[in-house]
Amino acid sequence: MCGLVRRCCFVVFLVAGMGQTGLAQRAFTWQEIRGKFEASNPTLHAGQIGVEEFHADEITANLRPNPNMTLLADQIDPFPGGPGHGPFAFLLPSAAFSYLHERRHKRELRLESAQGATKVATSQQDDLERNLVFNLRQAFIQVLQGKAVLALAEENLAYYDHVLDVNRDRYKAGAIAQVDLDRLELQRVQYESDVQSALVGLRTAKIQLLAFLDDQSPIEKFDVAGAFDFATQLVPLEEVRQAALDARPDLRAALQSVEKAKVDHRLAVANGSTDPTFSLDGGRNPPIDQYFGVNVSIPLRIFDRNQGEKLHTQLDIERNNRLLEASRVQVFSDVDTGYATIQSNVALLQPYKERYLAQAVRVRDTIAFSYQHGAASLLDFLNAQADYRAVQLNYLNLVGSYLEAANQLNMAVGHEVLP
Repeated sequence: MCGLVRRCCFVVFLVAGMGQTGLAQRAFTWQEIRGKFEASNPTLHAGQIGVEEFHADEITANLRPNPNMTLLADQIDPFPGGPGHGPFAFLLPSAAFSYLHERRHKRELRLESAQGATKVATSQQDDLERNLVFNLRQAFIQVLQGKAVLALAEENLAYYDHVLDVNRDRYKAGAIAQVDLDRLELQRVQYESDVQSALVGLRTAKIQLLAFLDDQSPIEKFDVAGAFDFATQLVPLEEVRQAALDARPDLRAALQSVEKAKVDHRLAVANGSTDPTFSLDGGRNPPIDQYFGVNVSIPLRIFDRNQGEKLHTQLDIERNNRLLEASRVQVFSDVDTGYATIQSNVALLQPYKERYLAQAVRVRDTIAFSYQHGAASLLDFLNAQADYRAVQLNYLNLVGSYLEAANQLNMAVGHEVLP
């Protein structure tokens, strides 16, 4: 009997443990989130398929012209004139083969142009990923910030509940009036509201992040882990600018577009040249028996020498050069803006970390102690609580702004220069 009871207890314990494990949250790091994103995001996959289509165009561009074959059966007499002369008595069979010979390296230039288009498409795909990763990192930061704000709200509520317990004891002892206790009790609504608002904000941030991952997991089973802090040391601006010039995929795509436009112009010039068609034919002619012949057909490019396409591609070179200049200016603007925002956030965060956070805690605890011993007014106590709450919340919002600015700078550079 005892053995049966022990086995039942073990089964109950095992089932309970499995249930707790199934409901446990899995905290993903940033690198894990990015890996899941690259593996599952449909927009990113669609862009990659587009790049593969450009690779297929390279195969088409490198194909040679097909030869032509013509078979002929001539001089068939449907009304033979006498005996012994059937309809095929004077049949003249023949066959001809022809081939267009492309001059001026047209096929090679077509292939080079298609390869250039593939390079541009690849860089544009990298730029698409850069923008999507920026949005993904923003959602990741919002989850981290939501967790920090929720932790602060719950901590404030727990602290205030402790203060309420102390003041309820004071009220029972006759140290404070009923109206003061009521005002303290009413103030708790604000802390409860902060907790609920933080919960909604965290759930919303998780939903947005899961949407980027194309993940339908329940919010309760999904969590992230990462440092919600800032760094005071920054990379020098000139190094950041140079890194952006080397890494930005949209700038690389603009440069590749210029090179492709030059190839397209050379191809347009080559397409203005004459391509001969060589033919070889042979057959059977009853009077002279077998025969063969050769033929060369040369189009006369008198009117159409591809003038319009030559001008179009020449202008396209100039247009892409202007777009390249605009892209370079945009890179510097993005980097300088992101760098200035980072510097501003660090300048605001440092005094918070060095002085304001500790001062807010010290003032809150001092006024709370003084109020509990009758040396401070209720208004002073409530103001100290509100000031502490505001300072802590401002600090968390500034850290979130710093991380978003760091994400903006990483996007401006094209890869991560700040964690």
